[in-house]
Amino acid sequence: MTDVRHILVLPDRDAAEEVAEELTQRFDGPHEEPQLVRDALAGEDDAEDAQWLVVLEDPRTRYDREQLDALAAEHDGWLEWE
Repeated sequence: MTDVRHILVLPDRDAAEEVAEELTQRFDGPHEEPQLVRDALAGEDDAEDAQWLVVLEDPRTRYDREQLDALAAEHDGWLEWE
């Protein structure tokens, strides 16, 4: 197994929640539960200036990066992966 983590960066909590829900609908099979994380931008104190991350552990590399990137883009976000 490999340690793969996908991070979908989204503009707000609503978009992150929608993406997390869509992940369970679009991808079949048992997958890790997506985690929602608030990521305050460096130097910003205002909660409005926070991005939201959907962190997806993918030890069996079941998720297609292009599909994840497309899903994030549908919600004005993008994909990062580790």
